[in-house]
Amino acid sequence: MIPCLGIFDSGVGGFTVLNRVLERHRNISCLYLGDTARVPYGEKKPFQIRSIASEIVQWFRVQEVSAILVACNTTNSLAFDIVQDVADIPVMGLINSASATITEKRVGVLATSATVSSRAYKKHIEAIRPGTLVIEKACPELVPLIEAGHSSANSIQKIAYEYLQPLLDAQVEAIILGCSHYPLILPVLQQFVPEDVRIIDPAVAMACQLDSLLGQPEFSFQYPVLSSNTRFYVTSDPIGFATKATPLIGIRPEVELISLQPKACFF
Repeated sequence: MIPCLGIFDSGVGGFTVLNRVLERHRNISCLYLGDTARVPYGEKKPFQIRSIASEIVQWFRVQEVSAILVACNTTNSLAFDIVQDVADIPVMGLINSASATITEKRVGVLATSATVSSRAYKKHIEAIRPGTLVIEKACPELVPLIEAGHSSANSIQKIAYEYLQPLLDAQVEAIILGCSHYPLILPVLQQFVPEDVRIIDPAVAMACQLDSLLGQPEFSFQYPVLSSNTRFYVTSDPIGFATKATPLIGIRPEVELISLQPKACFF
């Protein structure tokens, strides 16, 4: 039986995870859920993120997925314990995957306000590599601009530079893209980041960690990497979501609208 992975994010950011996973394990089945009714997550309160996580995981359980990938750093930072407790199946997150790849002594993190407030990356990296300097920078304006389709606009270039500057001033040796949306503006970020500073996409590390669950990778060099085994669901605006998704995955997907009924919160 082909393993079925549940992947979720607040919007299209999780496509950075979906693409990396399917490049490495093309023949698996995936259910992608974009909680578009509540995007962005990054400015929400912790109790809201935890409640949302519970709803999403319970929906995935009904779909009988075999593992869940938390393709949202904000959820990972504030509700990973909820996902694990409710899921009762293997769960993988971006923060622990990326943190395990750190070898540098000075690390910058670009992330949402909620992720930065949680200090999740700092805690994970320092636990693995004590003595590492971790500087986190909240970037509240990036996700709304990316979701609105302004990934290459002059406005996002200016804002990205302003967010990067404190990290570059601190002479970091690596920068973690601590939101799954941020790899979508990688060309913009690369304009301002010196070549000797490593830019880390946590989705790459997560895809590698999946080898332990899915076996040895079978790399796909085809484009698009999307297979017929991938299905898409959203909580609002399926047509708009499909339009945004098309340039990111190479085809226009069929998208189904669902409703996540509020469930009991696990705090």
